[in-house]
Amino acid sequence: MKFGVRKLCTMAILASLSVVLIFLIHFPIFPAVPDLEYDPADIPILIGGFAYGPIAGLIITIVASLIQAFTVSAKNGIVGFVMHVIATGTLVTVSSLYYKKHKTHKGAIISLLLGCLSMTLVMIPVNLFVTTRYWGVPFEVVSALLPTVIIPFNLIKSAANSLVVLIIYKTLRKVIK
Repeated sequence: MKFGVRKLCTMAILASLSVVLIFLIHFPIFPAVPDLEYDPADIPILIGGFAYGPIAGLIITIVASLIQAFTVSAKNGIVGFVMHVIATGTLVTVSSLYYKKHKTHKGAIISLLLGCLSMTLVMIPVNLFVTTRYWGVPFEVVSALLPTVIIPFNLIKSAANSLVVLIIYKTLRKVIK
């Protein structure tokens, strides 16, 4: 994969935009679990994945997550960084892999649906492992939160960000490319 100066600069801008968006917009979806916050940070990352492919999307994810881990989301530290890379990395990789082969409106819809479902499914075992091991929440509590909070949270967050990408990508694609 070749990364020219223009592509690298655009990827850096998208990563920066992701950090700015999480700084400006983040709020809990379920007030009972305030640590699970919606943020639109995945939107520029998905756009980068659609425009430049899954590897570029994953690179943007890692860069944005690293910056977020030391700034906006510093309270979650390295564990938050890893969880963000896994969640967003799954969403962007699955979505952009499918979209790379099916660059139609229908292909975009299917790719984003597959990405949302993949992210949600991947985050089930990740939450069971990470939340219990590194944040000390009892396994029974995390298990009980899966159907009522964790799965709905991941579906809502990924679907909301995917919907925005679906609406704005075609217009932005011309500018990015």
